[in-house]
Amino acid sequence: MDTLLKKLVRDFPDINFVAGDQFYWSPKQGEVVYDKAALLKRTSPWSLLHELGHAILQHRAYTSDLELIEMESQAWEQARKTGTRYGFEIDNEHIQDCMDTYRDWLHQRSACPTCDTRSLQQDSSHYRCFNCGETWSVSSSRFCRPYRRKVPTK
Repeated sequence: MDTLLKKLVRDFPDINFVAGDQFYWSPKQGEVVYDKAALLKRTSPWSLLHELGHAILQHRAYTSDLELIEMESQAWEQARKTGTRYGFEIDNEHIQDCMDTYRDWLHQRSACPTCDTRSLQQDSSHYRCFNCGETWSVSSSRFCRPYRRKVPTK
């Protein structure tokens, strides 16, 4: 992975590559952060290329859960293209495993706390049930457990 990292630093001078404790793209800092402790893992180059995909695509903020999932899918597609350029083929099973974490997260968030029907997001922090009309709020964080709090009716 050190060789790949050196090539990426050379080929993408506008992006800062910074050692950290996990892989992520920070649009505010213009940094791709990589997990230095995981550098020897087989999947590390794929994670690095995925986060670079977000940077190349200039992903910033998302306004809905579905938009986040679309951005993740786009970043993986970009990672595949970039990976090919550097001699890496990203395993589709790995991509689907990563995407499953987002799909599972969305599935939990979109479940009505009253009747368990899956519904669409109304705004960045609220869902409304198609079946029973319940409205619930969710956290804006994709890293926390998907709590669903019923919104009190007036």
